[in-house]
Amino acid sequence: MAIAFPTIDPVALYLGPIPYLDITLAIRWYSLAYIAGIVIGWWYVAREHARKPIPNLSKNALDDIITWAVIGVVGGGRLGYVLFYKPGYYLENPSQTLHLWEGGMSFHGGLLGVIIAFILFARRHKMRFFQLIDIIACAAPIGLFFGRLANFINGELYGRVTDAPWGIVFPGGGDLPRHPSQLYEAALEGVVLFGILYYMLKYTNARDKPGMLGGTFIAGYAVARMIVEFFREPDDFLGYLFGFVTMGQLLCLPMLAYGLYLIFRKPPAYATITHKAA
Repeated sequence: MAIAFPTIDPVALYLGPIPYLDITLAIRWYSLAYIAGIVIGWWYVAREHARKPIPNLSKNALDDIITWAVIGVVGGGRLGYVLFYKPGYYLENPSQTLHLWEGGMSFHGGLLGVIIAFILFARRHKMRFFQLIDIIACAAPIGLFFGRLANFINGELYGRVTDAPWGIVFPGGGDLPRHPSQLYEAALEGVVLFGILYYMLKYTNARDKPGMLGGTFIAGYAVARMIVEFFREPDDFLGYLFGFVTMGQLLCLPMLAYGLYLIFRKPPAYATITHKAA
């Protein structure tokens, strides 16, 4: 038994060719997923800021969050893919590094990019980094959810061969049914992780312990990704690094360690936060 892959065009909207240039403009679902994740995530941050203001986060600074998020996610995600997954190829073909439309993004690189971007953002606006990043972390699963749905639509990052009744025959994945691992990730990294952080944000005092929400996101993602890697087909150019361990799992180990450190560390001296109106 197997489920046929749904016929979904990866391109959401064709805008047509550009005169005199061999280029066809199109808007892909993958691009819309990034836009939706960032815009809805920004709205969620703004709503939480209105409910319980982040010190020194003015309206102008709040509006700038989208720009800094895009730079961190796209720049870090692409650079992470180049360095973590195909350093040799891009060393020989450096011009290909800028070909974002051909795919190739790394969550781990995107996470590092966002962290660096908001360290600079916090310094510029004289903010406490963890007071800001904790709220950003609560919104991050929204982007992960849409991103994994886009992976499914593209028929990429599919799972290993399975005899489960919900196995799907993916284009490019051979004739055998495979785990829809993109949907597993959308559920765990997106829905479940968002639910955990939402509960902590609304019903506990986690926000008054800077770093706890950010640490929960990092550790939660690491656990979710390490679980799904047992069902996801390893990248064909990497395979298994050793035994059954994949690159995704290896990169999650330091994330898990750092996330647990943030959760269980002694609260910093400024942990008692006085929230002022924005």
